[in-house]
Amino acid sequence: MQDIIESIRDFARNHFADAKYSHDWEHTERVYRLCMHIGRVEGADLEVLAIAALLHDIGRAIQDTSRGTLCHAEQGARIAEEILEKHIMPLEKKENIIHCIVSHRYRNSHHPQSLEAKVLFDADKLDAIGAVGIARAYLFAGEVGAVLHNPDLDPLMAKPYSRDDTGYREYMVKLSKIKDRMLTPEGRYMAQERHAFMEEFFSRFLKEFEGQL
Repeated sequence: MQDIIESIRDFARNHFADAKYSHDWEHTERVYRLCMHIGRVEGADLEVLAIAALLHDIGRAIQDTSRGTLCHAEQGARIAEEILEKHIMPLEKKENIIHCIVSHRYRNSHHPQSLEAKVLFDADKLDAIGAVGIARAYLFAGEVGAVLHNPDLDPLMAKPYSRDDTGYREYMVKLSKIKDRMLTPEGRYMAQERHAFMEEFFSRFLKEFEGQL
């Protein structure tokens, strides 16, 4: 099984060679490491988790090109299924890997059912909050051409993939809610400190933006 994991790792690394920085190979590696940590604590199948983590965002470019009209989790699951057909492993592991990928997205109609899917969901969300999460939010805002902040517009009314899709909008719409969406005990524990850091950061950010500090 380790040979399969390494083969898929090589494929994924090459796949992300030209990816946008907010969802690049480094993000995949961080999610992989978080999966290994949470998976060990929660007693998950680490082989399934390894492959699912390495492939979880392979559909991301399709979503970005469509400017959000296509779901990268669904597209990634389709691509992953084609990749897994080339490898020999138990059918239940393949099905679980596909389930992990299709259900890992925050904004999704597919809900994680297996322990491994819950671990991947949590790992991916942990990389979206805290210091790294804030940095990634502003990377993404730069990628779509967003301004630093638009105080004249309710961030909940701003359109995604627009000039108003700011890092603060991402915090208000998604990042601030993640700690309450975690699915594993270890994930919930790790999310608390990262969430607290974000609250402090954005409180100061708004004050500095208005010139108060």
